[in-house]
Amino acid sequence: MSHPQAATEFLKDQAKAKWHDETLWFVRDKRDRISKTLPEWEDLRNLASQIKENVLSKLDSYLEEFEKNAVRNGMRVHWAKDAEEHNEIVLSILQKQKCTAIVKSKSILTEECHLNPYLEKNGIEVVDTDLGERIVQFLNQPPSHIVLPAIHLKKGEISDLFHEKLHTEKGNEDPAYLTHAARLHLREKFLKAKVAITGVNFAVAETGEFVVCTNEGNADMGVHLADVHIACMGIEKIIPRRKDLGVFLRLLARSATGQPVTNYNSHFRSPATGKEIHVILVDNGRTAQLAREKFKNSLKCIRCGACMNTCPIYRRSGGFSYGSTVPGPIGSILSPGLDMKKYSTLPFASTLCGSCSDVCPVKINIHEQLYEWRQEITKTHGELGKGLSMKLANGIFKSPLAYKISGNLMRTALKTLPKSLIYHPINSWGKGRNLPETPQESFKEWYQKNRT
Repeated sequence: MSHPQAATEFLKDQAKAKWHDETLWFVRDKRDRISKTLPEWEDLRNLASQIKENVLSKLDSYLEEFEKNAVRNGMRVHWAKDAEEHNEIVLSILQKQKCTAIVKSKSILTEECHLNPYLEKNGIEVVDTDLGERIVQFLNQPPSHIVLPAIHLKKGEISDLFHEKLHTEKGNEDPAYLTHAARLHLREKFLKAKVAITGVNFAVAETGEFVVCTNEGNADMGVHLADVHIACMGIEKIIPRRKDLGVFLRLLARSATGQPVTNYNSHFRSPATGKEIHVILVDNGRTAQLAREKFKNSLKCIRCGACMNTCPIYRRSGGFSYGSTVPGPIGSILSPGLDMKKYSTLPFASTLCGSCSDVCPVKINIHEQLYEWRQEITKTHGELGKGLSMKLANGIFKSPLAYKISGNLMRTALKTLPKSLIYHPINSWGKGRNLPETPQESFKEWYQKNRT
């Protein structure tokens, strides 16, 4: 289903769409207010962008440095060229441990690799321990937002779901009550799990450590109780030095949720005695994106979700309308690199207003890349009708006489033709729009009559 079709489905419930829009704008507003408390905010953004620029220019050497130091620290490092290899590595570790159930904290990479269904198909129970992730897992849905995975659901829907799954009191929508019920449910899962899986927010080449950022502490709970920790990491998550962490940690939470810092910023450097830490470094199209000069800056992304919170299209069409693991503006410049045909409508799901670029903490030129992807997609998958209409328009605009004649014809047609010839099912443009009132004359005619 294309983005316009999926967005149409989302907008059928206009009250919920309005609530979704307002809720995300509330988060965007929090971001604006807290960023203004830091006089050095723009300096931080510039510095973060420069650090990431350096990383992308030396990605291979930083990854090798990280591997060397991580192994020295006692970790085990694996390399995966794609999602299939990543999933096979995870499964092989679980089978070696004779593990049939794991706990997992929020990880966009594992969603990208479709790890959950792969493990479940191979007899492994997967429990997502982030509250939002657990909610959408109960519903057999993917996350609709990379930071707020259940933002598309209202309290009443979650209350009904918990009554069904966790046998909570019917109709009780109190967030504290529902959270407590989830905590009791997950505690049992934490205590039984031998293996915990996390994502990676930042990995430090200099020290061979990595950092996981959460607000609920679920990653820590899972990792410290389990014997084996598997950390799944996109290769772009590397940063050169430990002192660089301060730059990104100050930007991440402020951009994502409008809070000064995430509640838990957990550093993992070496396994405890008798335990194991495995780090899986995953490419899955990242080096291909790095080779695209116009689009490589998209790999600077730190997955804060700020571009989604501000985007007027995302807010009004919902995350599921994008059909990709990472929705919104940043997903619309990452996804076509994986499958241009499948995601061909995403770069057009934008007003090109530039708000996404304005809020990006690492200053990715998102709106410019959206425009560039439009050019690439039109060249490769352009519609025949659209191409012909553009050629016709080009011929009219090049000739003053043709422009004048066509303008007169169109004004006459719009005044006399029945509306059904303009607003009909084939004309998708007219489904949500009305033409302005037809003028009596062209601007040139008006000007010639009224100039002094």
